[in-house]
Amino acid sequence: MKIYVGNLSYGVTEEELQEQFGAFGAVVNVNIIKDRETGNSKGFGFIEMENQADGEKAIKELDGSSIKGRDVKVNEARPREERSRPKPRRW
Repeated sequence: MKIYVGNLSYGVTEEELQEQFGAFGAVVNVNIIKDRETGNSKGFGFIEMENQADGEKAIKELDGSSIKGRDVKVNEARPREERSRPKPRRW
C-alpha cells in the first residue's frame, strides 16, 4: 500500500519516517520528495507498506499527529495524473 505524507518538517529524514511507520508494520520503501536544484525537502513524501491492513492502521493513527513539531497529513496515495505538455508558442 502506498501512503502520502504531507506537511512534513523540512528536517524530517527518511529514517525517521521509517521508524514512525514501522511501528505499524513492514515498510517496503520511504521516499521524501526533494527539490531538483537544491536537494531540499519539498515537505512531503511517500511510504510503501507491505500490508494493506497495516497501512490503513498507520493512516488512521498518524493522520494529524505531530512529527518534529508539525501536524502531518497522512492518507492513501492517489495514482499520479498525467500532465499534458503545453503547446509550443509560435511567434
